[in-house]
Amino acid sequence: MMKKFTLFSLALKNLKRKPLRTSILVIAIGLLVSAFVFALSFVRRVDSSIKITSERLGADLLIVPTGSRGAAEDVLLENEVKSFYMDKGIVERVKKIKGVDELTYQTYLVTITGACCDVPESIVIAFNQDTDFIIKPWLNKKLGRRLQKGEAIVGSESAFNIRIGLTEVDSVLFGNMFKMVGVLDKTGTGLDNAIFIDDENIADIVRGGKANIKSGQISLIFAKIKKGHDPYKVAGEIEDSIIEVDAVARKDIGKNIINTLRDINRIFSITVILASILSVFLVWAVFSAIANERAKEIGIMRAIGAKEYHVVRLFFLEVLVIGSIGSIIGIISGTVLSLLMAKSFTILKNLAADLNTVERVFIATLSFLIGTVVCVAGALSPIQRIKKLEPLLAIKEE
Repeated sequence: MMKKFTLFSLALKNLKRKPLRTSILVIAIGLLVSAFVFALSFVRRVDSSIKITSERLGADLLIVPTGSRGAAEDVLLENEVKSFYMDKGIVERVKKIKGVDELTYQTYLVTITGACCDVPESIVIAFNQDTDFIIKPWLNKKLGRRLQKGEAIVGSESAFNIRIGLTEVDSVLFGNMFKMVGVLDKTGTGLDNAIFIDDENIADIVRGGKANIKSGQISLIFAKIKKGHDPYKVAGEIEDSIIEVDAVARKDIGKNIINTLRDINRIFSITVILASILSVFLVWAVFSAIANERAKEIGIMRAIGAKEYHVVRLFFLEVLVIGSIGSIIGIISGTVLSLLMAKSFTILKNLAADLNTVERVFIATLSFLIGTVVCVAGALSPIQRIKKLEPLLAIKEE
């Protein structure tokens, strides 16, 4: 039984006639799309992590000891365990600044590395439950009550590290017994790598002498600003009035990383643009050669009744097949590469946030369109030229 003849089947047959040439075009488009997927995944993941952290802090300003802004961002953005302190009396001084509405504070305590039964690579955060608006929403949802002395609620990463799941487990922290009473949802911030306790426990920790902290010290202050006040102006007033602190607006958290990300984004963009131009010229060169080779064939098609649009459709089908196959290969390889290489980059491996399914589908769709458009753009000129060929001249041409 004879197969039904269609333009699509003819396009596939034409591509199979020159498998090496077709493979080169497919690989070229695949490499372009793969680079685009990898670059977009990299930039999007870092950008999303910073935005999520900023939104979930629940404060307009972050107030830290002078020179400790970088350390605070390391804790919040990159899950790094660091400690820094200032006098607790600064809280009252900040309250007096015009425009400040609510304040709460936290104290960062590093667990003892290598000590028996201590939780590895997690930071202990003591917070004030009376003034808190950062942890309390999670606490109410997960526990439904205040933390008692000797109790702790842990971030998702810390829960994984110490393998407690949702089970209550006794643990020793700084020589004090703490019962883990709950696990917080993953937030995409550095607080996922933390163990939260009430600040009433600090006195016992100080007495134990195992933590590098003195009585009356805290690490940072979170502030909400009154409506109608500019956070940047309030931050400036705080720094002018209290020389012992730096004030960071929520939108500026991760600013150094964002600036670095912009530079990386420019590098990726230039690389993808150059690769796209190269791919366009490659497709143009190949399809120009194809047009010259098949001029006589196209002349015969026109002579037996084929219209200009038939010729255009035939070549566009070939272009779309090459672009689609190359784009699909590029999407798969780019996605796999972004997943495998994520842990190799310091800027990525410490970020808790990852791309969700919707974001990956969006990147794949955009990449598919880019690959196909680049392929079509390269073939436009040869297609336009060959459709204008006079049938008789094309047939006579040697």
